Amino acid sequence: MLSYHTGFGNHFESEAIQGALIKGRNSPQQVPYGLYAEQLSGSAFTAPRQTNLRSWLYRIRPSTLHSEFIPLSHPKFLAPPFDIKQTPPTQMRWQPMPYPEKKSHFIDSLVTLAGNGSINMQMGAAIHLYAATDSMEKTFFYNADGDFLIVPQEGSLLFKTEFGHLIVNPGEMIVIPRGIKFQVELLQAKARGYVCENFGLPFRLPELGVLGANGLANPRDFQTPVAVFEQREDHFILIAKFQGQLWQADIMHSPLDVVAWHGNYVPYKYDLSLFNTINSVSYDHPDPSIFTVLTSPSHIPHVANIDFVIFPPRWMVADHTFRPPYFHRNIMSEYMGLIRGQYDAKKTGFVPGGGSLHNCMSGHGPDEIAYTKAISNTLAPEYYDDTLAFMFESKHIWQLTAFALSGDFRDKTYLDCWRQLKPRFNDKIKEITS
Repeated sequence: MLSYHTGFGNHFESEAIQGALIKGRNSPQQVPYGLYAEQLSGSAFTAPRQTNLRSWLYRIRPSTLHSEFIPLSHPKFLAPPFDIKQTPPTQMRWQPMPYPEKKSHFIDSLVTLAGNGSINMQMGAAIHLYAATDSMEKTFFYNADGDFLIVPQEGSLLFKTEFGHLIVNPGEMIVIPRGIKFQVELLQAKARGYVCENFGLPFRLPELGVLGANGLANPRDFQTPVAVFEQREDHFILIAKFQGQLWQADIMHSPLDVVAWHGNYVPYKYDLSLFNTINSVSYDHPDPSIFTVLTSPSHIPHVANIDFVIFPPRWMVADHTFRPPYFHRNIMSEYMGLIRGQYDAKKTGFVPGGGSLHNCMSGHGPDEIAYTKAISNTLAPEYYDDTLAFMFESKHIWQLTAFALSGDFRDKTYLDCWRQLKPRFNDKIKEITS
């Protein structure tokens, strides 16, 4: 049973050996137990207190000890910019990505579906899928380009990080901030899910505005690890993602050798079932922004670089209302995935592990089955139980990779779900004039 700290954005401290932390001194002349003091900053040194992210690590060896990095080929794990000719405005859907035939750990299995923005300009994001069948035994990874927000769909994962361990199950999510080294161990034979790589400002909780002090994702429900360290000497591989390219270096010790730490720049996980859903209790329904768990702001106020949004189990009680997501077009670009159950706007074809993409101003909404049911049902309070979907929503267009556009798991029949939506206008006119 692992122990965790709780709270979002708090300044935590943790020591695996009592006395490894010295109160009031970040970098003393002599660190206890002969450890090395090292600061990890996730923001500018001069950032305001409320957005200043940093942690002090007290480790057995400093992070400078490794061989020279050399390029590592990974043809399906890509970075922007992508070829815009591969991104039509067509609405798209994908079936679950198949598992690889050969043994593949978490990083090996990553495949890029889409992306936007610029790593150099620190804006935008990328969407990756993973389908792992092996643990990272002697391999470690860190991402210098952005944060990883990971959403498991099948199979539990043990994340071993510099700060400690986090077990993440389907129905939960984890964020590994930029630069933090980690290793992924499978707790079942295989594991599949989704990754949002955020190049922009770090994720934060959205402001609640008129909702007041409570609602949506509550800070107390986020969990961060407590200190656990390894003192292993062996031949390991350290993989880095830097400027959109993978690099690897030899390292002769485990980099997860942090004995103690304190700060607010830490990995964290969240159980999506704890989300406090807000909804209408009269008529209509609010915009889907009410389901935002985390947001990465952009330079435009109130317009997100990337939002992480969920559609969890919830009551629907609005009267005189079309309850499924209405037909709409908007300036944001939406990638949606399904973790379990059924999405209320797509009764068939959208399955757990799959995904859909509706880019800026591309019309989308319920399929014919969902629409017909919604306009003909007798409205009564209804609980949506067997469902958990999410959305990576961005102000930037999601530009596709060739793999996403032409892959065998793309559902070429997706547009058929709307073809049976026939005009009803003439029938209604006849009723009025007869």
